[in-house]
Amino acid sequence: MLDLIVSNARLPGAGSAVDIACQDGKIVQIAPQIEAAATETIDAGGHLVSPPFVDPHFHMDATLSLGLPRLNQSGTLLEGIALWGELKPQLTPEAVIERAMTYCDLAVAQGLLSIRSHVDVSTAPLVGVEALLEVKKNVAPYIDLQLVAFPQDGLFRTAGAEENLLRALDMGVDVVGGIPHFERTMEDGAASVKRLCQIAAERDLPVDLHCDESDDPMSRHIETLAAETTRLGLGARVVASHVTAMHSYDNYYASKLIPLIAESGLQVVPNPLINITLQGRSDTYPRRRGLTRVAELRAAGVNVAFGQDCTMDPWYPLGSADMLEVAHMGIHAAPMTSREAMAWAFDSVTLGGAAAMGLPDPRLREGGPANMVVLQARDPIEAVRLKATRLAVIRKGRILSRTAPRIATLSLTGRPDHIDPASYAPPSQT
Repeated sequence: MLDLIVSNARLPGAGSAVDIACQDGKIVQIAPQIEAAATETIDAGGHLVSPPFVDPHFHMDATLSLGLPRLNQSGTLLEGIALWGELKPQLTPEAVIERAMTYCDLAVAQGLLSIRSHVDVSTAPLVGVEALLEVKKNVAPYIDLQLVAFPQDGLFRTAGAEENLLRALDMGVDVVGGIPHFERTMEDGAASVKRLCQIAAERDLPVDLHCDESDDPMSRHIETLAAETTRLGLGARVVASHVTAMHSYDNYYASKLIPLIAESGLQVVPNPLINITLQGRSDTYPRRRGLTRVAELRAAGVNVAFGQDCTMDPWYPLGSADMLEVAHMGIHAAPMTSREAMAWAFDSVTLGGAAAMGLPDPRLREGGPANMVVLQARDPIEAVRLKATRLAVIRKGRILSRTAPRIATLSLTGRPDHIDPASYAPPSQT
């Protein structure tokens, strides 16, 4: 008796439907038809079954705090940071845990089962660290949660920030974080990159820096990060998040920089929803959108993975833990509408995000973990286009969430009563 069979499933890139057999948390067989009994069965109905979604950049200590203690009136990154500074003294572990657990419930329903969250360590006491370590333990059965020790107010700009960062790592935080462009000077920013990379190298940890999240074309800490990644041999353990200033670099400098990034092996995590709303706020017209040079980085062989960043917090009043919404916005903001690029956008919030977090390849395969999402779509492009309903979310062969199909009901004379969004695919995709 198998634990679970998902039948009539269409895998990404596959031409025909298959059955997927799961036992003891693993995929034990993928075949055109599996004749066996199972405790539970799901008929995927020819819909797409993919790896779960991954968010390689989030702020769970701030999530769902919108309006506390006030709203961000300017919509800028800097007012968001100032507002967070007002909120921090009011935080309690209990409140952070409650909001984070609520967000994790939402994430599971959206098929989002791996999250890397930055947690502020600028000032003591480390309320967010204490709270999110508890959340990490609580959600371990269904979400892979990584924590980044993030000195939000600057490693050197804030007294005691380095000591707090080291203490957070000692407490069990997984990744070294930083924000070089928020230091007092460019020199301090470059020095912070070097110090943080050294800490990561000494402790054999990944490093994930908010890097050049600015409209300033002279904010160029990414080049220092690439150089330190190469010098210390850190490679893919390094992530540069945001890198929005690259949007404003002159083309010659970018053409010199991008090969150095590729050579270093570091990875880049833009956050389309947030980058296009926080950046360009000081512009009139034309107004910059801030998303980094996705196409050029990809062409150079750099792994680019989209992140969510924020949901209903001091920086962003929207958000829903929906990584398909993130991919959808990335397509528009880049812009990139070739078939290849749109399919890649789906990969960026599954395979690419897993690589950025240092997780194993999540592709569905025999012998791999039975982690998957059944989507009301026929292929990855359609899933992004429709922001497809998550019909079922499965972790280690156990069904965590189920959602009824989304079907529009019409009352137009001579028209069908129901239209299934998953039937919109052009014939070439079926």
